[in-house]
Amino acid sequence: MGKNSFFEKLKTGLAKTRDVLTMDLNDLFSKKVIDKELFDKLEELLISADMGPQFTYDLIDDVKKRVSRHDLQNAGQIKNILQERMIAILQKIEKPLIVPKGRPFIIMTIGVNGSGKTTTIGKLASSLKSSGHEVLLVAADTFRAAAIEQLEVWGSRAGAPVIKQKMNADPAAVVFDAVAKIKAGYSGVVIVDTAGRLHTRTNLMEELKKIKRIINKELPGVAQEILLVLDATTGQNAVVQAKIFKEDIGATGIALTKLDGTSKGGVVVRIANELALPVRYIGVGEGLGDLRVFDSRDFTKALLD
Repeated sequence: MGKNSFFEKLKTGLAKTRDVLTMDLNDLFSKKVIDKELFDKLEELLISADMGPQFTYDLIDDVKKRVSRHDLQNAGQIKNILQERMIAILQKIEKPLIVPKGRPFIIMTIGVNGSGKTTTIGKLASSLKSSGHEVLLVAADTFRAAAIEQLEVWGSRAGAPVIKQKMNADPAAVVFDAVAKIKAGYSGVVIVDTAGRLHTRTNLMEELKKIKRIINKELPGVAQEILLVLDATTGQNAVVQAKIFKEDIGATGIALTKLDGTSKGGVVVRIANELALPVRYIGVGEGLGDLRVFDSRDFTKALLD
């Protein structure tokens, strides 16, 4: 899928957020007067789109200062300020994942149940394969038979073999098999699928830490990414999840899924503002080509234009 066609898909995917945000913004900014009522409604609108209180406060504070300096002639100009501030914040987290060729690279995917983790792995594997990478998938979610089968289906579609053991096997043991493969000379990308878990379940979080320890102990210095898969439809709850996974597991990047099914697409702004975790990828559909590298300008344009 070309860049233009993906932008159109992104724009379509963000329709729910854009309809809520842009239509109401346009109504709001059609007012001639910039007054307290406008600020109150703008605050309510941005908060409801899950852009977060800090971004909202900073934006309104900026607008008030410009009004006092007589820099604004009408309310319609506020939309330009909103766009500028969004791009400035989102550019800070626009850091594509750099996957080197010719040496091992491990991507450990983490996240809660239903976030779209296995699907994201399949799409990512397909993208990496099309870029000339060798890809190996690791079925470390051993608690659900369906998880192993689902990963094998995606592996088949992407052309990536799957390392697995029987259901209920120790997830760390499956990862150890992948480590052994790397030690034997494998120099491609290894993507580890882990069981979806609530960030509040201590024992399950400890299991992720165990997997991470094994990788670091057996392959010291190996290049790796701990990719947190977040469901955009959960809005501000995704921010709570991200904070905990960043603190406890050391998440290094985010794949934000299901942007095509939510009116809460503004949560990307909140993630950028509060966490400073790179958003590596965004997902806007179920197809192999529907996971793309995050682009702040495209995202803002698709949301507000």
